[in-house]
Amino acid sequence: MISVGIKELKAKLSSYIDKVCRGERVVITEHGREVAVITPISKERKAINALIDSGKAHWSGGKPHGAEGITIKGKLLSETILEERV
Repeated sequence: MISVGIKELKAKLSSYIDKVCRGERVVITEHGREVAVITPISKERKAINALIDSGKAHWSGGKPHGAEGITIKGKLLSETILEERV
């Protein structure tokens, strides 16, 4: 896990986003205190997005609809959505 101050993050945002895309987590600090974490998109969220993109599921931001009969490995869909809201 990488730790970076806000000033450096702003100056080199693209480089840190590239690191996140490669699976790295980035802790953001402000005056030496941890304030946020940038994490890669979860496998579960990628699976949800793939279902939406393929037309097998529809989601307008509320409770997901149209995913009956489709199973994915990993956390429950409801847990993933709640985590993404934080």
